[in-house]
Amino acid sequence: MSNISITPEPPDTADASALVGELEAYLAPQYPPESQHGLSVEQLIKEKVAFFVLRSDGKPAGCGGIQCYGTEYAELKRFYVRPGFRKNGLGRSLLRHLEEVARAQGIFLVRLETGILQHDAMRLYEKAGYRSILAFGPYTPDPLSVFYEKQL
Repeated sequence: MSNISITPEPPDTADASALVGELEAYLAPQYPPESQHGLSVEQLIKEKVAFFVLRSDGKPAGCGGIQCYGTEYAELKRFYVRPGFRKNGLGRSLLRHLEEVARAQGIFLVRLETGILQHDAMRLYEKAGYRSILAFGPYTPDPLSVFYEKQL
């Protein structure tokens, strides 16, 4: 495996915002606006989401954030691995890292929302022990969304 690093980074840096932009561009044609629940770079900053960039051999390969809701639960935000970097464990590494961030904050429940067309993401979450749940927090039921949680 290559040299991997996962570092905290404001979402408005060049690498972080490029990754979020790629994710938005990838998802936009797949889902109508009312089913696009991802936060913009500005919202990530405003909401104080802890944001991280994953690099492989120094190249930005993915990103993800985690937002804590008190000590009740944390939610994954803007989780993305560039297609050319998938299928080699980077997603698992980033997911574990974000779970550790939650655990370090005393939070032992992680939740997320993803789209029904994100088959690779759903496989990753399910293999990591996430189970399907009903809509939570600010979400309402959406036939194009899947909701997951994991007890850490």
